[in-house]
Amino acid sequence: MPVTAGRLCYRPQPLHRAITMHIESTPGTPSAFAAEWLCLQNNHEQYERLCLWVKLAAVVLSLAMLWGASWLGVFAVLVLWLQEAILRTSQARLGARILRIETILRAPPTSHESSAASAFQLHSEWLAARPGAARLLREYLGNAWRPTVGYPYVVLLVLPAFFMLGARF
Repeated sequence: MPVTAGRLCYRPQPLHRAITMHIESTPGTPSAFAAEWLCLQNNHEQYERLCLWVKLAAVVLSLAMLWGASWLGVFAVLVLWLQEAILRTSQARLGARILRIETILRAPPTSHESSAASAFQLHSEWLAARPGAARLLREYLGNAWRPTVGYPYVVLLVLPAFFMLGARF
């Protein structure tokens, strides 16, 4: 019996017209994976926008620190950097599932890859392979040091620190 995956609304950009799809499918069929792909892709893009807002907040905070630099402001920028790293780690998990779905959709319907997989299993698959606390922290820190994440924060931390230390000499 088909299961209704529901009504998905994918908005790549707020100004574009929404593309609405009705998808009726059984988990494990191409249309169920297509529905999951659309949902995950939308969430992946939302993470990207959210991370840009976090970067903007860090820039504004750093500019404010230039007029009244304090170690509390430096700490706040560090917190924002870690927050973006956590968001990027979650985004990477969505990206990994999106790539898995694309592999399943490319596979012939009779292949082992497509017959053994079920749609809408993002959290179940992650929970089955969930790393320990130390590995999660390494993932967060690894994402924090990626050039696209770390770039503004290193600069934003060095400038106020330079002004704060320079003011004491």
